[in-house]
Amino acid sequence: MSSITRRRALGVAAGAAGAVAVLAQAGPAAASGLRAAAPAAGSDPAAFDEVYQGRRIQGGPAHGGGHHGGHHAGGYTVTVDGRELHVMRNADGTWISVIHHYEPVATPRELARAAVRELRGAPLVPLALGRTLR
Repeated sequence: MSSITRRRALGVAAGAAGAVAVLAQAGPAAASGLRAAAPAAGSDPAAFDEVYQGRRIQGGPAHGGGHHGGHHAGGYTVTVDGRELHVMRNADGTWISVIHHYEPVATPRELARAAVRELRGAPLVPLALGRTLR
């Protein structure tokens, strides 16, 4: 005889149905919350220059002198203590960097601040793809 009772099977099915209903309601709400926090993908973010946790962070339109000329960031460059932070703008208008890659944020300023927190005082080293640093 099976150890699974009708009551237990119905309880599991009800729990699963409840979880599906909660996820169905929370999914669109969570996604719309992120879209509302991020500026429109076509708008240019404001330039900034500030000291955050003792580090100078700057951001503004790229002028072609950066590591990638700002092509991943739609012509926008972010620096930490004068060193370029490789950033990229997602299709939904959020931003990610090589340091803060899995948690998109709404603005480059928030991204620079998140990078400073992740660095914990360590220097930002340049991104060198396919090259060895000396």
